[in-house]
Amino acid sequence: MKKYNITVNGQSYEVEVEEIGGETPVQAASVVKPAVQEQPKPAAQPKAAPAPRKKAVPAGKVKIECPMPGTILSIKTKVGAKVSKGDIIMILEAMKMENEILAPQDGTIASIEVSEGTSVNTGDLLATIE
Repeated sequence: MKKYNITVNGQSYEVEVEEIGGETPVQAASVVKPAVQEQPKPAAQPKAAPAPRKKAVPAGKVKIECPMPGTILSIKTKVGAKVSKGDIIMILEAMKMENEILAPQDGTIASIEVSEGTSVNTGDLLATIE
């Protein structure tokens, strides 16, 4: 039995070869080729996320911003409606869970900046209260 060390794709293997039969081995001309090293490909750079959609809010109004990326499932109020602190303004679906967006204070809904089905990111303006 003969032992050989073989390298394939940078991995070394020890191989044992058993001679069978009484035939005379034939020698082939050996050709030595230099090893070609593959250059590693540069890693793809991740694309920057779009900037959050922020609007200027007039003085005296309170912004309700999106706490996490997701999709607006339903809007539970309308512009001009009176709300109390803790009232549900809309439902945000994020990571397969429904999250209630609550009124941070008593007031009147001055604007709703999204609609049902809208995809939103963290920090996006959802509504304002005055």
